[in-house]
Amino acid sequence: MTAFRCTPIPAETATRWRETGRDDRGHALIRRVVDGPGFPCRHCLRLGQPGQAMLLGSYDLPRPRGIYWTPSPIFLHANEADCPRFEARDSIAPTVLANGLVSVRAYDGEDLCLYDLGQVTEGADVAAPLARALADPRTAHVNIHTARPGCLLVAVERLSDPA
Repeated sequence: MTAFRCTPIPAETATRWRETGRDDRGHALIRRVVDGPGFPCRHCLRLGQPGQAMLLGSYDLPRPRGIYWTPSPIFLHANEADCPRFEARDSIAPTVLANGLVSVRAYDGEDLCLYDLGQVTEGADVAAPLARALADPRTAHVNIHTARPGCLLVAVERLSDPA
């Protein structure tokens, strides 16, 4: 597979949310305690564990811009100690693998959706459609969303250096 990195939300965004209690749209964050499945944190890219506090708010995706841009609801661990930033290379985020159904969305350099590369698949089976999108020379970046509600799970960037 082409070298890649699943890119979590910036550490600055996580810190700002925790310190201000406000999301990217200026709304008050909703505090939820994990009481069942789900709760994928967009900073450490792991699922929240039962009893952990999570913050829910609206995140302004950095890409795509233009026609396909949209904010997305996301979860973030409320406690910074529970949430080391995901830094692995060539590793699919645990939040993606744990999701029952995901949507792989590829975009070109002008942030236009490459419809022929889009695919809905089980999270555990995402490697093949992700590899196909990253291998296509038209692809500038990929976002992986939950397929049912459509929330961003993770942005994926192609890496030019092998490691």
